[in-house]
Amino acid sequence: MKIGPYQLANNLILAPMAGVTDRPFRQLCKNMGAGMAVSEMVTCNSLLWGSEKTKRRANHEGETEPKSVQIAGADPAMMAEAAKHNADHGAQIIDINMGCPAKKVCNVMSGSALLQNESLVKDILEAVVGAVDIPVTLKIRTGWDKENRNAPIIAKIAEESGIQAIAMHGRTRACHYKGDAEYDTIAEVKQKINIPVIANGDITTPEKAKFVLEYTNADAVMIGRAAQGRPWIFREIQHYLETGEHLTELRPAEVRDILLGHLDNLYEFYGEFTGVRIARKHISWYSKGHPRGAVFRDAVNRVETIEQQLEMTKQFFNNLNPSEELAA
Repeated sequence: MKIGPYQLANNLILAPMAGVTDRPFRQLCKNMGAGMAVSEMVTCNSLLWGSEKTKRRANHEGETEPKSVQIAGADPAMMAEAAKHNADHGAQIIDINMGCPAKKVCNVMSGSALLQNESLVKDILEAVVGAVDIPVTLKIRTGWDKENRNAPIIAKIAEESGIQAIAMHGRTRACHYKGDAEYDTIAEVKQKINIPVIANGDITTPEKAKFVLEYTNADAVMIGRAAQGRPWIFREIQHYLETGEHLTELRPAEVRDILLGHLDNLYEFYGEFTGVRIARKHISWYSKGHPRGAVFRDAVNRVETIEQQLEMTKQFFNNLNPSEELAA
């Protein structure tokens, strides 16, 4: 799959997720088979660009290309300015968020709330595309609610505005993440436009990825929540798509080593105080489904230092298979 001048390694993409897809997680997923990873949502409010939080969200230093930064907002001029600012600071692809269902985003008519206003969508897309000379992509949902699935109209507007790829989550804004994602609307959109379409929503296994690609005829799939605590899902899917076979399930020691590497990168990126706190959710995701996981999570979420967090994490995964010794 190609976006502008960028030929992706494959058609498996890490979805942007607020509070999750920071640089350490994006790079980890890329190392484990994702062809592209999109940053956390960055505000279009220039007053916040200097904040530590916003600067971290747009930090792509040392990251495998292409570097895609997602921006959010409801004012065309501000969105254009945000796109230019991020392009000037290393972004190689600008992604526009019209898919987030969160109340705090939709209440300011941003994210998926924009799907209610097709003329404003057009104004924003044209403003952003006109402001930068790098590819612009778009993330949407199927519509505002089940009675208003207007994704085919939005997708056509996007294509005519110069958007170079569109990712679609198979739920409406009103659905949030409830119920099952549907793929008929994605398939309809794919039939009506000529730019790449990326299918998203409930893609949790290699079999589901294959089904969605075939059912929708989409050019790629986007993985979000299924990569939390399981970043190797990308190489599992790629292997299955190429061979029809499953990779061997990772041993506890292999999961431990991936997690420890992830934690080291989080500590380096955020520092001890914030790094330990950001790491808690990742440790929880990695440990789910394992024996005594709930007891471990309750204990590890109480510690405050890197040393304590690392030691408890090593002990937990080592005890899942006591015969395996910790790698040097």
